[in-house]
Amino acid sequence: MPVSAVDPRLSINQATIKHADLATALRVTAAAGVQAIGLWREPVQEVGLATAASMLADSGLRFTTHCRSGFFTMPEGPARRASIDDNRLAIEEAATLAAAGAEGSTAILVLVAGGLPEGSRDLKGARERVRDAIGELAADAAAAGVTLAIEPLHPMYASDRCVVSTLGQALDIAADFDPAVVGATVDTFHIWWDPDVLPSIERAGREGRIATYQVCDWKTPLPADVLLSRHYPGDGVIDFASLTAAVEATGYDRDIEVEIFNEDVWAADPAEAVRRTEAGFAASVSPHLRARVAR
Repeated sequence: MPVSAVDPRLSINQATIKHADLATALRVTAAAGVQAIGLWREPVQEVGLATAASMLADSGLRFTTHCRSGFFTMPEGPARRASIDDNRLAIEEAATLAAAGAEGSTAILVLVAGGLPEGSRDLKGARERVRDAIGELAADAAAAGVTLAIEPLHPMYASDRCVVSTLGQALDIAADFDPAVVGATVDTFHIWWDPDVLPSIERAGREGRIATYQVCDWKTPLPADVLLSRHYPGDGVIDFASLTAAVEATGYDRDIEVEIFNEDVWAADPAEAVRRTEAGFAASVSPHLRARVAR
């Protein structure tokens, strides 16, 4: 795809090119004509926050999200205190990187709730502990100008990764907090199956809760490790037309990330993975966008 054809709202989530270090991820994204990138904490921490911020600034890319924090479903004790402290560090990272990114960058920290604690079957209690943890972090996020974006994950991850399984559940938790401080991540992979997804997107928009929109596709059969079952947009069964139109109808006009966990995608040359991402986004998502320039 010619650089001039790259949708200005496309953002490459760093997970899509997981095996690329930060310098490579920034270089291949910018070289492809993509204007924005979402970063992950581990590659940032490998070089140090100050260095990562400088590298991001030099790249000229917008910063869209920081992935990921959360994982605070455990009961009170040292592990929970350590998790809360680490989330405070992640808030600082998100604020610093957003300040370093190009104009239009957004200080958004994606939160994955965490699964059931070992030996527990209490989903309701685990979700309440997510609410309580966010309550502890909300003041820090507000002071830093960071939005905490609760990401619901597909229910197949409820036991080990995320007890928040629907957008509606995420919005119910967020409802206790200022929309500028606590919102939701709308990720097509995780919510496409939900019969209430379109009303939930409308509600999220009405409540001002859509912090970020992420896209990738779903295709069966799933691999043995279901975490690695994401695909390029257009390679699976997700109806990007209806989901994207619903998000657009809320007034969401910012960047849209492609986030893919897939061994084959990761094994590809990062520049080729970005090219394939651009092509899938152009064919499956761009036709349904009304706002052509991210703001």
